[in-house]
Amino acid sequence: MRIVGIICEYNPFHNGHLRQLRLARERAGADCALVCLMSGNYVQRGEPAVFPKQLRVEAALRSGADLVLELPLTVALSSAEGFAAGGVSILSSLGCDRLCFGTESTDFDALLRTARANLDPAFDDLLRSELETGCSYAAARQRALERLGAGAGLSSPNDILAVEYFKALLRQESPMEPLPVLRPNSYHADTLDPAAPSASALRRALWGGKQRQSLRPSAPWLSAVPEALHALYEAAPIHSWEAGERAVLARVRTLPDDAFASLPFGSEGLWSKLMKACRTCASTEEILESVKSKRYSRTRIQRMLLCAFLGLTKADLELPAPYVRVLGFNQRGRALLREVKRRFPLVNAGERPIDEAYFALECRAADLYSLFSTSCPRPAGEEKRQRVTVWEDKQ
Repeated sequence: MRIVGIICEYNPFHNGHLRQLRLARERAGADCALVCLMSGNYVQRGEPAVFPKQLRVEAALRSGADLVLELPLTVALSSAEGFAAGGVSILSSLGCDRLCFGTESTDFDALLRTARANLDPAFDDLLRSELETGCSYAAARQRALERLGAGAGLSSPNDILAVEYFKALLRQESPMEPLPVLRPNSYHADTLDPAAPSASALRRALWGGKQRQSLRPSAPWLSAVPEALHALYEAAPIHSWEAGERAVLARVRTLPDDAFASLPFGSEGLWSKLMKACRTCASTEEILESVKSKRYSRTRIQRMLLCAFLGLTKADLELPAPYVRVLGFNQRGRALLREVKRRFPLVNAGERPIDEAYFALECRAADLYSLFSTSCPRPAGEEKRQRVTVWEDKQ
């Protein structure tokens, strides 16, 4: 059985994701298995997922995924490079034949050249010299790559991640073949395109066009998600950073110095700058705005802030994930599980693993997730109560 791996977040699952799944199966063969390695309750940009992971699992299975696994928390909250490398490593170990991902560029060879240039031994020195000129990290990286005769694919989030996937495949000498899928429209488009929605426009529409101040979703955003999922989404609990802001502030205002010093992404004294902002600013928005700079993006600071709230250290994020959780499957996915579970440690949702330390980390993160709910927080212990979602297609 040919296996196609997809590293995803589905925050939330929309028509663009449905198109990718259909194209992946069309190109790899109708009898292939689609394995989705999905972020859990927190996403790579350093925020809580809008909907809980089990609901997003069901959305994926209803839409054509065969097996949904959880991208370990410490991988999901890594940089783009760590996110891609961790996902590629897991899918390669599971025996996937292809890695399917979206791009906004039609020149896939140019993306591959950029990835190769990133791995060139001369790249780090060139990047360092460009940073010394005082330009932003993004500009310095672009200039360094151009000096190596590359640089395409660093202007949009999907292409940036595509380059990271190519890098991971090359660096790990993965047997997976890349299966890029052209993504229509722009990732940052302001207008909601139902057929190919941008993540930003979709979430803005979900919150009623008022960023994330509204506590109820508005109907128009449902035009951008598969009709079969409408009822699932309409009854779902919603989560937002704003709903949990006071919980975050209560945590970070009382953290000791050494906790800030041990945070990931805090090199070159960035942790100290964040610590000072947490102890003087009135809101998380003020913290993010005061700490970000040309060199350090807002997303990086947001991940640091979330890691501080969850109690994740630099050492935590550097450790390889000891296992991957099985979140859901259909009949084809069940058959695939029998084959791949011999290749990589898999643990069912809700099952207690041997690695108690990592399990404690997962449980803590799950308990804190419900504090971001725009309705009432749920009781603690949810990670232990989770069960694998089994989807039986009635058609």
